[in-house]
Amino acid sequence: MDKRWTLACMIHGRLDLRLQEEEAPPLGPTDVLLRLGAGGICGSDMHYFEHGRVGAFEVREPLIPGHEASGIVVAIGPSVTRVQPGQKVAINPSHPCGRCDYCSAGRGNLCRKMFFLGSASVFPHAQGMFRERFVMGERQLTAIDEPGITLGEIACAEPLSIGLHAVNRAGPMIGETVLVTGAGTIGAMCVMAARLAGAAQVIACDVNDRALGIARQAGADRTVRSDQVAASELGDLADVTIEAAGHPSALATCLAATKRGGRIIQVGTLPPELPFPANSLMQRELDYRGCFRAHLEFDWAVQAIRSRRVDVRPLITAQIPLSRSLEAFELALDRSRSTKVQLVLE
Repeated sequence: MDKRWTLACMIHGRLDLRLQEEEAPPLGPTDVLLRLGAGGICGSDMHYFEHGRVGAFEVREPLIPGHEASGIVVAIGPSVTRVQPGQKVAINPSHPCGRCDYCSAGRGNLCRKMFFLGSASVFPHAQGMFRERFVMGERQLTAIDEPGITLGEIACAEPLSIGLHAVNRAGPMIGETVLVTGAGTIGAMCVMAARLAGAAQVIACDVNDRALGIARQAGADRTVRSDQVAASELGDLADVTIEAAGHPSALATCLAATKRGGRIIQVGTLPPELPFPANSLMQRELDYRGCFRAHLEFDWAVQAIRSRRVDVRPLITAQIPLSRSLEAFELALDRSRSTKVQLVLE
């Protein structure tokens, strides 16, 4: 293939995924040309593929998904100082404006003009990183020089940042019991983050035995098949609960399990018509907190991975060539066989 052209995975609508060639953009002074290292298929990527939308974000033009990625530097613009050709890099997919009131308050994940890669939240869409080569501004990149840290591990920095942000939103949890509902990638990252934060006991709930096995590898002290236990049996169990499944029954488990005065952190995307348990929150003085993307936690995640304070390798199920993207998405959709599926180059 002519080096001016690059292969990209594009979603045109529901169940319509195509491999297409696109022209690589030119480099600006502070831009970096990257080759894909590894790109993790996230729940939002699967929603775009399976449903053509994620919540209110609908695919209205061909969308290149992918916001969990690592890369290898191919070329740099004349003013680039942070990275050099040949280096492995972590890539932050968040582009907050840095000027709005939320950015000024240190909450860049809530930026009024957020440009988040691989997302249909804006139009034209924010094209993602499931492509052979792409251009990124150097401020989004962190060079990884540790030889033993793989490109697959580096690509897990973004989902780990979500777990770290969830724990950060929960506040201090040293010595506390934390329950995580949903033991997929984000749930497992929440388990790891809770352990880093000093939780005394971390419990993971799911309806899938394979997922619970991964949660144990991630550090869960106890796992529960939530479909085999009545929510009432988990009553008054945890100081903090984290809803990471995006399912009403998982939220019901959190509500039942949270102690009076405790905190519930919602990470998963729940159905819009879900009744809100206002009276239960009031009577038990529960704090209900949302968790959306991450901010400074991305840098924390990169450091945790490069030092192996967190070992994300058990979560990586398979690495499949970009040319077989459809096969990779189908595997990622099958929770009985996969946790984190990544796209790589052949």
